[in-house]
Amino acid sequence: MNKITFRNTLPLIFAGERDLQSDIWLQDFSLEKGNNYLIEANSGTGKSSLCSYIYGYRDDYSGDIIFNNVNIRRFKARHWDKVRNTEISLLFQELCLFPELTAFENVLLKNNLTRYKENRQIHEMFDLLGIGNKKNSLVEKMSWGQQQRVALIRCLCQPFDFLVLDEPISHLDDKNASIAAVLLQREASQQGAGIIATSIGKQLPLEYTKTFAL
Repeated sequence: MNKITFRNTLPLIFAGERDLQSDIWLQDFSLEKGNNYLIEANSGTGKSSLCSYIYGYRDDYSGDIIFNNVNIRRFKARHWDKVRNTEISLLFQELCLFPELTAFENVLLKNNLTRYKENRQIHEMFDLLGIGNKKNSLVEKMSWGQQQRVALIRCLCQPFDFLVLDEPISHLDDKNASIAAVLLQREASQQGAGIIATSIGKQLPLEYTKTFAL
């Protein structure tokens, strides 16, 4: 996938609002593979909804979202499986880890499906993000910042054209946020992929092609 296009898109919950000011809602624009985009938002403006629409597990919006030249409303379940396995990787704001499994087991759940990374590469990412000593720890015993780094590693264990990151460093200090940014940019650049990151105040420290105010 080379391009994600929005045409007059708006969450249905905002349909009755007047004087809506947004660089995204009710606008026509495209996000292109290989570029980095930052979406700055206040709480309650539809940031996580936007990520959900791109990932295809919500469709409560008006207007259109188009991947290349195809409206995503036409996609069947099988096509969405392909998109989520090879074209779009999403870091959920809620992380969606399994607390009863170890950090490494959570990552392997995805990598065993995609076979994208070798175990040594996964170990390297754990070490790089400063949680190499937490691989065998139960997620429920880890801090939220440590869990956030586990989820970051998991979202990199697949091929993608766009990496969608919903508040990816909300629980990281500046040092760890910078390390995470280097890893994410490295992985995206290796695939020629684009990054779409959201923020409600703490920005992933990358160079952005464009910043949108949601």
